[in-house]
Amino acid sequence: MPNPVAEIESTMPDRESASPAPRGEWFSHPPRHDEPANLPDWYLERRKECWHRFLETPEPVRTDEHWRFATLGNAKFEQLDTATAFPETEEIIAKTHRWGLKETAARFVFAGNRLVESEGAADLPQGVICLPIMEALAAHGDLVREHFMQEEARLGGAKFAALHGAATLSGIFVHVPRGVVIEKPIEVAHWAAGDQTAIFPHTLVVTEANASVTVLDWFRSATPEDRTLAVANVDIAAEDGSRAQYVAFQNWNDRSKHFHLNGTRVGRDARATSCFVNVGSAWSRNESVSRLTAPGADSRMLSSNLADGNQEFDQRTLQLHEAGHTTSDLLYKNALYDRSRTIFSGLIQVCPGAHHTDAYQKCRNLLGSDEAEANSMPGLEIDADQVKCSHGSTSGQISDEEIFYLRARGIAPRKARQMISQGFLNEAVEHLDGEELKAAIEQRFEERFAVLA
Repeated sequence: MPNPVAEIESTMPDRESASPAPRGEWFSHPPRHDEPANLPDWYLERRKECWHRFLETPEPVRTDEHWRFATLGNAKFEQLDTATAFPETEEIIAKTHRWGLKETAARFVFAGNRLVESEGAADLPQGVICLPIMEALAAHGDLVREHFMQEEARLGGAKFAALHGAATLSGIFVHVPRGVVIEKPIEVAHWAAGDQTAIFPHTLVVTEANASVTVLDWFRSATPEDRTLAVANVDIAAEDGSRAQYVAFQNWNDRSKHFHLNGTRVGRDARATSCFVNVGSAWSRNESVSRLTAPGADSRMLSSNLADGNQEFDQRTLQLHEAGHTTSDLLYKNALYDRSRTIFSGLIQVCPGAHHTDAYQKCRNLLGSDEAEANSMPGLEIDADQVKCSHGSTSGQISDEEIFYLRARGIAPRKARQMISQGFLNEAVEHLDGEELKAAIEQRFEERFAVLA
C-alpha cells in the first residue's frame, strides 16, 4: 500500500534539491521532521494547502490595519530551518520539574519540537484523551478534524497560520468527555535551541458538556544566545456547560521571537478562560479570537506582560458575540521599562441579533521609564439592542506618592517600584483558577524582576 506521507512529500522540494527561498520567504521547503506514517488523508491534504497558502500570502505591510503601530521588521525573517533533536535531554527534563508545577494531572516536555518526556496521561479519568498532537492525528483523526484550526486568522496572522498548518507540530490534544472534571492542571513545557530554527507548538483543548480542565504551556530557551522562532497555535472548544482554562507563559531568551494564535469557541452556558503571559523574547505577538456561539456563553481573556530593554509585545484581540445573552470580559496589563513597546488592539463585535450582550474590555499600561511606549486601540462594533458594552485603556507612571509611602517604611526605591509593578501585573493573574498556578506565575515575575537593571 502506498505511503500517503511519501505521496504528499513527493510534491514538495527536498532539502538537497530545494532552490533558495523567494525573496520575503523564510523556508524553502515545508518545515518537517520525523512523524507518524499513518496520518489521515484530510490532514495531509490540508497541510499541503497550508504550504501553498504560506508561499502565496504576502508579508505584513504598513497599510494593513491589523499591523498598525507594529515594527514590521520583527515579522520578517532570514532563511529559517526546522529545529533539530536535542543531543541531551536529561538537564532539560530536570529543569522542567524544578521550574514547573508540583501538582499536575499530566506533564509533557518537548525539546526541539520533539517529545522527550510524558507522565501521568495514562492515569487520567477513563475516556479522557491526552496525547501529543501528532499521535492524536494518527489515532483520533476524525475527532481532531472537528476542531483543528477551525478558526480563521482574522487579526493579521494569516501567513503565520499557514506556516503553522504546514509544519510538523509539537504540543498536545486534550479531549475531556461529558461530565469529567480534571482537578489538577495538565502541564506542557516547550524548549527551543538552535540558531535560526523554528518550532511549532500546537495545543487543542476540547471539553464536552459539563467537563472541566486547565492546560498550561511553558515556553523556554535552552540557551541564551540562539535566535529561535516559535509559531504557536491554541484551539479551545468549550461545549455546553463546560469549563476550559488555558494559560501560556512565554519566557524565551532576548534574541528569540514568538507568534501565538488563539481561536476559542464557547458554547451554551460554558466558560473559556485564556491567559497569555509574556516576559521574554525580543518580539512577541498574540492574536486571540473568542467566539461566543450560544446563550450563556462566557469568555474571560487575560494577559499580563513585563517588557524591558527593546522588547516589543503586540496584542490583537476580538471578542465576537454571535448569540444573545453572552458575556465576555477582557483584562490586559502591561508593565514597561527602558525602551520597550507594547501594542494593544482589541475589538468587541456584537453581531446582529446578539441582544442582551455584556462585554467589557480594559487595557492598562504602567510605564516604568520615560522612553517606554504603549499604544492602545480599543474598539466597539454593535449591531444589536439592549447591550452593555464598555472599553477603555489607561497609561501612566508609578506615582511619587506610592514610592514615598514605601520608602517611608524602609523599602529601597528600586524594590518599591518592583513591588508596585508586580502587584499591578498580578491583578490579571488573580482571575485564574488554581492557587499553585497563580503562585507559580507570580514567582516567575519575581525572578524576572530580579534581573532587571
